[in-house]
Amino acid sequence: MKRFYLLFLISLFSVLISYAQVGEYRTDLAIGVNGGYMMSSVGFVPEVPQKQLGGMTGGLTIRYTCEKYFQSICAIVAEVNIAQTGWKENIMDIDNQPVYYEGDDAKTNPLSYERHMTYVQIPLMARLGWGRERKGLQGFIQLGPQLGLFMNESTKTNLVPGLDTQTDRSSKVVAQDTMAVERKFDYGIAVGGGIEFSHPKVGHFIVEGRYYYGLGDIFKNSKSDFFGRSNFGQIVIKATYLFDIIKTKNPKIK
Repeated sequence: MKRFYLLFLISLFSVLISYAQVGEYRTDLAIGVNGGYMMSSVGFVPEVPQKQLGGMTGGLTIRYTCEKYFQSICAIVAEVNIAQTGWKENIMDIDNQPVYYEGDDAKTNPLSYERHMTYVQIPLMARLGWGRERKGLQGFIQLGPQLGLFMNESTKTNLVPGLDTQTDRSSKVVAQDTMAVERKFDYGIAVGGGIEFSHPKVGHFIVEGRYYYGLGDIFKNSKSDFFGRSNFGQIVIKATYLFDIIKTKNPKIK
């Protein structure tokens, strides 16, 4: 049901953009680069306690501004990014304390597990902005589908199979620790908003916050499989710089 509502929202947003073709025409094209910090987790069912795993993301951005409808500036934004994602387990005992192996009296090495995964991510978003187009500030929101292609993975952990611990883990779900990614293709919906500063001779400087909700799973999820869900949730803070390739010739545009 959640997938249906998310797909409905993105379809509605796209329809609104298409109906906006009765405003002031634009043919602005800008390209540039983006980079930022990503905090990731995986929505496992059954649940796996986690903390946010930090990683970098960055790549190329292209934006086509098609028109201004009343006060709304309508555009399409596409990116091709390399993203470091994955999950970080929060291994605690029933008293919500870190778990250690027996004999580790100093308690300097609590059990830890991180899975680092690299994806090529391609978001395609409809964008609505309000404010200045050529010189000054503009606020915006954007929403659209995102595709992801798995590239590689690595594990950072001190877990030793068969070694006794001082206390038991509160979560008995550990199958994910030894499972490789089974589905290489990811898809979902990205939504975000931010602020843009533009200057006609310098370009466009953008700061944005974005959330990605994965509709696909990294592990198989049939009735015979261990996990019913294993989808990404990602929070991204990024900065983008764009420079104009094509600009609409209209002295009234500010």
